[in-house]
Formats: sequence, C-alpha cells, structure tokens
Amino acid sequence: MALVLTTINMKGGVGKTTLTVNLATCLAKNHAKRVLIVDLDSQISATLSVIAPHDFSRLRKGRRTISYLIDKVIRPYITRKYSTEHMIVPSVADVAGLDLLPGDIELYDEYTIAETLYKKATKEDMGKFSRVWQQFESILIQTVLASVRDRYDFILIDCAPGYNLLTRSAIVASDFYLLPARPEPLSLIGIQLLERRIEKLKKQYNPHLNVNLLGIVFILSGGMFSGRYYNQVMQRIEQDFTANKIFKTRVPMDVNVAKAVDNFTPVVLNTPNSSGSKAFLKIAEEFIQKV
Repeated sequence: MALVLTTINMKGGVGKTTLTVNLATCLAKNHAKRVLIVDLDSQISATLSVIAPHDFSRLRKGRRTISYLIDKVIRPYITRKYSTEHMIVPSVADVAGLDLLPGDIELYDEYTIAETLYKKATKEDMGKFSRVWQQFESILIQTVLASVRDRYDFILIDCAPGYNLLTRSAIVASDFYLLPARPEPLSLIGIQLLERRIEKLKKQYNPHLNVNLLGIVFILSGGMFSGRYYNQVMQRIEQDFTANKIFKTRVPMDVNVAKAVDNFTPVVLNTPNSSGSKAFLKIAEEFIQKV
C-alpha cells in the first residue's frame, strides 16, 4: 500500500506545488518509485506543472478530473461510469511511474455537500449533524484513493492554502505531511497555525488519526531571505522542532524554477543542472531516508 503524504501550509506562495511536483518526479525518475500526484487545489498548479493547458481542457471536458470522484462520494446514489483508475493520467512529463490525478477549477459544490449531509442527519438525528459531517470528512479523500493505493509506493497530495474541507480530509487520509515554508516571519505563523489545527484534528479523531510531520522544507531561502529575519526564523524553528523534522537541504532562489512552470514541466526535467534541480534531488534522497 502506498504511503500517502499531504503537502500543506496555511500560507500561500511558500512552494507547496513546486515541492510536490519536483519531489514526485525525482522519486519516480531517480529512485524508480511509483508515484501519484493528487491535485486538491482549485488553482490546478500541480496539474499544469506536468501537463499542458490544452490537455487539461480536454480532460475537463470529458469530466476526467478529481471533481468527478469527489461528487461521486457526495452523491453515491447517482450511477457512475468512471472510477478513480479512469481519471489517472499515466507517465506525465514522459516519466515512467509518475502519474497524475488531475485537479479542477471547480472541485465541489459546498451547497450540495451541506444539503446532502443535512438530509442524512435529519433522517438519523439532527443533533448528530456534526458527527455526520465528521464522518464524511474522514472518508472523502480516503474513498477517492482506496482503489489505487496498492498501485503506488507514494501518493503526494498538493493542497490549497488554508484549512478547508478537502485539506482536512487529505490530512485524515495521510500517513505523513510535508510542510514547505519560506524563512520569513509570516511563513512561521503559517507553520504554527497549522500545527495547532492538526493537533486539534488528532484529538477529534483520536485514536484513529496517526498522521505525523515528516519534515519542514525551506524553499527560496537565499538572496533577499538571508540576514536578520532569516536568522530569527531559523532560530525559532530550531527551538520548536527537533533536527530530524527539518530537511537539511534548502532550495535556493533559482529563476529556472519559475521558467519550468511556463513550460508545464518540473524544473528537475526542464533544467536538470540548475541549482534548484540539484536541491530537489537531495531533498528526494532525504525523503527516502526519512520514510
């Protein structure tokens, strides 16, 4: 069964997608692992990091994205033609073993979820609405992934910034979570908020939630992020977390990372000799050791 890892941070723009996509690519290409990227962000950045927009458009027109599977869990009473296996795009970026479960710009309808769960709670006991919601939250992403977990070594889930329904459900479905961050004060706040909420989630699902932090990965930690603020943040992180929870490799500022996005290709493939690519290769090696 695959190890499931969620890449999360309360703050946006810290490199979640960059880490997810390049780590997944390195694991498949350099370590011969079978890896599935799952895009749970409506910005579909992970999807467009490995396939071109016209390919995504074709998939969306055919309803071959994760939104179809989410709706399948929300409304199980509707007869469905496709399952998770049918949604997966194999060998993305021409890398054998690297697959994608494409995201969507419209992942789910909040009203439909609320209406469905309200009806279910009303049939049972309206006082149990919170329990019905929690049960749905606990099975949503697990149900989507259940039929394909035995096909992969790793499933990496790229979540949206914040702490919405899909993110919580992804955490519940995961064995570990990765925390990308920038060495700046606001990023530190995002780490602290997330840690508190995951602890609260663990208490809520006790004893059935065993997800743990695999490590913090610092992205874009050179140039303007050096100096007093950088040192303050790093000191605080080292006080709050043990050394094994902080990846030794830090991704430097590298314009090639941004250029790779324009080519809908992970930087480790687009410019393999760049400083950013070399950093991701080392992060993948650390990752293998940690898991």
